[in-house]
Amino acid sequence: MKINKKLLLSIFFFVLFLIFLILVLLGKSEVFDNFIYQSISFFRCSFLDNYFIFITKFANALIIVFVVLIFLLITRNRYGVFLLVSSIDAVIMTTLIKVVVKRVRPEELRLISQGGYSFPSGHSMMSICVYGYLLYLAIKHIKNKIIKILVSSILFLVILSIGVSRIYVGVHFASDVLAGFSLGISYLCLLIYVLEKYEVQGG
Repeated sequence: MKINKKLLLSIFFFVLFLIFLILVLLGKSEVFDNFIYQSISFFRCSFLDNYFIFITKFANALIIVFVVLIFLLITRNRYGVFLLVSSIDAVIMTTLIKVVVKRVRPEELRLISQGGYSFPSGHSMMSICVYGYLLYLAIKHIKNKIIKILVSSILFLVILSIGVSRIYVGVHFASDVLAGFSLGISYLCLLIYVLEKYEVQGG
């Protein structure tokens, strides 16, 4: 029996998330985390300070609620419902894992104030579950190639920037961000699999 490609991707990225989880629990990610932080900090400047402080807010609760509600009002169909489910599940999963792992946030220079635990990055997972989902819809449904490329590029840049911003502003380790991305992609692939199966069945 053939396994759906999206299910395979979901499994792959979930395993990748588990690898990051194990490395963090064993305290084996410090060298990697420090290297990435120092590499990003090397490019620190006032422009990037302002850019990443601004872009990291795109995964804040209020912005996400706004994006989801606007999308729901515009679409009023299953795509909006799936986006709502995706965002809620992202919050639930990251919150539960943070409470279990209880990783303390970095103590280096912070450009913003942030409470709670560090692993995994909720902003990174949320960026995948919301903007990654919108990216999937843009690629699948926008017919005009120029608009499709433009919208897709913007969404991809937002996702990538949010992840980098969490390290740059000093509230997450690189392993937190990569774990958040991995878990987010795993969940998103599973969600898209369910959505496409629902569409095939005429839902």
